[in-house]
Amino acid sequence: MDERSRANPGGVGQNDMSDDRESILSRVRGALAPLRERAAMPDYTTEIAVMRNLLAGRDALAVFSERIKRVNGIALTDPAALVEKLRAGGWLHGYCDPALWPTLAPHFGEGFKVETVFDRTRVDDYAFGITRAAGAIAETGTVILDDVTTSSRLAALAPWVHVAVVNRAQIFSDLPQAVAALGADSNVIWCTGPSKTADVEGILIEGVHGPGVQIALVVD
Repeated sequence: MDERSRANPGGVGQNDMSDDRESILSRVRGALAPLRERAAMPDYTTEIAVMRNLLAGRDALAVFSERIKRVNGIALTDPAALVEKLRAGGWLHGYCDPALWPTLAPHFGEGFKVETVFDRTRVDDYAFGITRAAGAIAETGTVILDDVTTSSRLAALAPWVHVAVVNRAQIFSDLPQAVAALGADSNVIWCTGPSKTADVEGILIEGVHGPGVQIALVVD
């Protein structure tokens, strides 16, 4: 057996291994590449949207407030009530989207420290974060976040209390209606109440990998 055969007893050449590796990596890169076009919405009959029929004639805000409460979230329509909620919880230091702060600032009194720039190096300093939401879903009590409207994704997910400011006109009746209205944003988060898990012995724990308190402030 010559030296080449002794070093490579299986007979697999270095070039063959490189080709196989490149083939695998190219397929991975192709799978991770963004889609050129968004997938089309599936066809479904109006009878499938049962909740949309049931909600017809009902106030979307009333249904949303009812459903978010069932998943341990809170819906408010008065900024003053939000401030009292934060004060009662002892949540006095937080972040607010700079576009929202001029409207909300008059409702905050003494004792609060609100920043309009989220400092990642002091992430544990923020007890609450106030950001804009892309909308909400009445059927499930879900708050919708996306990259277009959220000023700071970390400010929406890291503080113990997240306040999502929802435009009343953007409360959708159900998930299909919301998806159809969201456009082409490729990064959307559906927040149905506080973050929660029951992985450990089936015990429900809230606030494990996100906010422990989810508040929706609905505005006109």
